[in-house]
Amino acid sequence: MTAGGLVLGIETSCDETAAAVVAGGRAVRSSVVSSQVDVHAAFGGVVPELAGRAHLELLTPVLAEALARAGVGGTGLDAVAATVGPGLIGSLLVGVSEAKALALAWGVPFVGVNHLEGHCFAALLEHDAIEWPVVVLLVSGGHTQLVAMEAPGRYRLLGRTLDDAAGEAFDKVARFLGLGYPGGPAIEAAAAAGDPAAFAFPRAMLDDGLDLSFSGLKTAVVRAVRRRPDASDEDVAASFQQAVVDVLVVKSVRAARLAGARGLCLAGGVAANGPLRQAFAGAAVELGVPAHLPSRAMCTDNAAMIAAAGWWQLEHLGPTPLDAGADPDLGLPLVG
Repeated sequence: MTAGGLVLGIETSCDETAAAVVAGGRAVRSSVVSSQVDVHAAFGGVVPELAGRAHLELLTPVLAEALARAGVGGTGLDAVAATVGPGLIGSLLVGVSEAKALALAWGVPFVGVNHLEGHCFAALLEHDAIEWPVVVLLVSGGHTQLVAMEAPGRYRLLGRTLDDAAGEAFDKVARFLGLGYPGGPAIEAAAAAGDPAAFAFPRAMLDDGLDLSFSGLKTAVVRAVRRRPDASDEDVAASFQQAVVDVLVVKSVRAARLAGARGLCLAGGVAANGPLRQAFAGAAVELGVPAHLPSRAMCTDNAAMIAAAGWWQLEHLGPTPLDAGADPDLGLPLVG
């Protein structure tokens, strides 16, 4: 494939139906995302069966729009990449099946991409001249990990959540407070009018290694509200959010120092949180390293990051066999 090769990316791992065309692993020619928030809002979370059905309905028009915006047809593409895991198996299969069919019909390679690795590539789409290694804080509804990215394709796991992911904690606290779904934006909106010092919520394992824990924080919120039923949702949300941000930033700084990182990178859906982005960038300044923050559009699940990772994978590892399956429990490929 040429350096400027065009890759069609498909992302259907959870509740976003997305397609994108990226040139040379960096230049986004189009990126289309169709959200299912309205489908799942009434249930306070993603319903797997409904997500799979929605992908079946939405993927064809989303693909058509992505190709039209990029001004390219199937014969002008060099590869088709799709998320093969981790994620909801029913949702994954919709995207993987479509990608394989298109690759076969157009006579181009199919590339199966790890969703977590895709998030690591999101910042590379928008930042040039990254010096390795960088520490990536990968934080979403399903995952919270600290990863040393020594180069594209080379990852070492430094720390991870031992229970709830940070995004999962946001969703659960938002549901408990009746703030709506998805929890991340709802908490952030409420917190903007609250006092982050109103409640002294715990910062679990703050001085202990690089692993994280948010289950106890969620429980502390429930107990605090039951003790003080007159407390404002805004104060609770602000105090909860501050506790999460404090832990994530402290752990990221510690990981960067231990790994000798030359940069800090934020990735995943929770990376769109404004206070986290601000604190993360400030911590990078204190460390004397650049902060690589993807735009908010590249934080949430999207297909541009899948196409970018797929381009790199095809260049360095080759295509994925068409008989490869989806893996809902797929982990980030690690070295060492």
